[in-house]
Amino acid sequence: MAFAIFIIIIILVLFLITGVRVVNQYQRGVVFRLGKLSGKVKEPGLKLIIPLVDRMDRVSLRIVTLPVDSQQIITKDNVSIDVAAVAYYQVQDPTKSIVAIENVGDATYQIAQTTVRNVVGRSSLDEVLSQTSKINESIKAILDKTIAEWGIYVSAVELKDIKLPESMQSAMSAEAQAEREKRAKIIAAEGEALSAAKLAEAADVIAKHPIALQLRNLQVLTEISSDKNSTIIFPAQFMDTVQSVKNFMSKEQTESQIH
Repeated sequence: MAFAIFIIIIILVLFLITGVRVVNQYQRGVVFRLGKLSGKVKEPGLKLIIPLVDRMDRVSLRIVTLPVDSQQIITKDNVSIDVAAVAYYQVQDPTKSIVAIENVGDATYQIAQTTVRNVVGRSSLDEVLSQTSKINESIKAILDKTIAEWGIYVSAVELKDIKLPESMQSAMSAEAQAEREKRAKIIAAEGEALSAAKLAEAADVIAKHPIALQLRNLQVLTEISSDKNSTIIFPAQFMDTVQSVKNFMSKEQTESQIH
């Protein structure tokens, strides 16, 4: 009799042990009793189920990083490019993620890959390169609407790698270089225009005061003479310059004495 009681106790202990489940903080437990949903979703902690009757599936609520492999896509303007992306999703309804879809990870990957191809294919190359944020938002909105019934929330979608054909890269490089040359020529032309305006003003001043040109000649000679290795040859007009300066200085001195 004692042996029978001992066996019964052992069976009960094993029964209880096999019915113990641990749900981690980042998990939720979905229990099926005889194949049907049973009760509410199990919160984190130590949980008991009925062995051979209940089955509990643990569902992670952590954000999942889903790389979308590079795929060849033809844009709206018939340019073939390779695009890779990455999506971030999270289970919000553990029950739906098990009941509504067989493998939520694979299903999310497939729909993300298809959505990236469709959205990029409806855009031109310039839009893909310059409006990436807008395309990311479009992909995210479509995914949210599609997989919401699976209990999944997509937090972000990013196009992370866009590869262009070599011929297109060369064409874009040539275009960028031509654009830079155009800006350089425009800046040089604007500089010439400003310089010409200043030269015209200087010419007007010199025309009103001829001695200014002679003084400018002397200044140039002074700058040349700063290099000791230079040899200065005085032109014939230099004597006229010196004489003009002397006359100018005498005139100024006479006027100052009169005043």
